[in-house]
Amino acid sequence: MSVKATDLRKGQVIQKDGDLLLITDFEHRTPGNLRAIINIKTKSLKTGATSATRLSSSDSLEVAYLDRRKAEYLYREGTGSYVFMDSETFEQFPLSEDLIGPQMGFVRENTTVEVTFHESQALGIELPTSVVLTIAEAEEAVKGNTASNVKKDAVLETGRSIKVPMHIKAGEQVKVSTDTGEFLGRANQ
Repeated sequence: MSVKATDLRKGQVIQKDGDLLLITDFEHRTPGNLRAIINIKTKSLKTGATSATRLSSSDSLEVAYLDRRKAEYLYREGTGSYVFMDSETFEQFPLSEDLIGPQMGFVRENTTVEVTFHESQALGIELPTSVVLTIAEAEEAVKGNTASNVKKDAVLETGRSIKVPMHIKAGEQVKVSTDTGEFLGRANQ
């Protein structure tokens, strides 16, 4: 579907030169009595490369149609790919580590996530804003350090390392932000 440059918004995915580009920044300026200038910053969903483009208000771009489906994370292959299963069709498909690697630190096996598809090709996953995970390993608190805002390293059940307050122990469930990877608090028991 073709859309005028003035109708583009941050978060949309466009098709350009056979590549899918996610719009990460959008700025519409009209300097003085000159024509409107639209500056967009994009990130390639295939390569991860970023670029900046200047458009005029009369330019048109193709907006990609993306399909979101629920899928269950099954396991990690030895090749580094993550295997998911479509919740409706029960088809299994792999997603490469370089495509979704950092996000997988918040997903445990047998968890349902939303997978984004374009023309039956899986592009990535969407996570909730926060998840509840169990602390697998944590250093012991040293007496006297618990009164201040000191943080220590801890390892989640998925293998991802985060910083937590000194009073958090191994085996506790914590809430973690999927955007920043920060500790948000203890999970409500």
